[in-house]
Amino acid sequence: MVTNNVTRFLDSRKIPYTAFELPAEKLGALESARLMGVAPSLVYKTIVVVREKSAKPILAVVPGDHAVNLKTLAVAVGEKKLKVPPLREAEQLTGLQAGGISPLALINKGFQVVVSSEALQHEQIHISGGQRGLNIRLPVRALLDLTRARTAAISLPLPEGESGNED
Repeated sequence: MVTNNVTRFLDSRKIPYTAFELPAEKLGALESARLMGVAPSLVYKTIVVVREKSAKPILAVVPGDHAVNLKTLAVAVGEKKLKVPPLREAEQLTGLQAGGISPLALINKGFQVVVSSEALQHEQIHISGGQRGLNIRLPVRALLDLTRARTAAISLPLPEGESGNED
């Protein structure tokens, strides 16, 4: 079983979770869902979104079969315009590899976290465990509380066969 800062943090807070080990290459949420045998709507991806001004980026946490709706996210965080940066920039901003970017690994680093409101329909969801090859299933309420996340309607279903934004 993989142990890292995220799993140690969850253990220290006595948060129930299940860790899933996956191949350590960059997998999208849809591929991760297939490997774990769960619905793509339960595997959430973290998309780094940058503001026009140089404030800290936003972590948009959306279902694997959805894309971030930048317009509704901008409204939710009180910004005029947002954009999804290239993968390299997302990695530089977070210090994490794409495919391993997790709101749990970035707690107390100043990122605003917004979770797509679909998460509220589920008891538990899957998110990245803070490194490639580690996926964590945990209670939605625990994720929202730990990351001080807001929920908002910030995602749109993907057209069939697309992976959406950068995941």
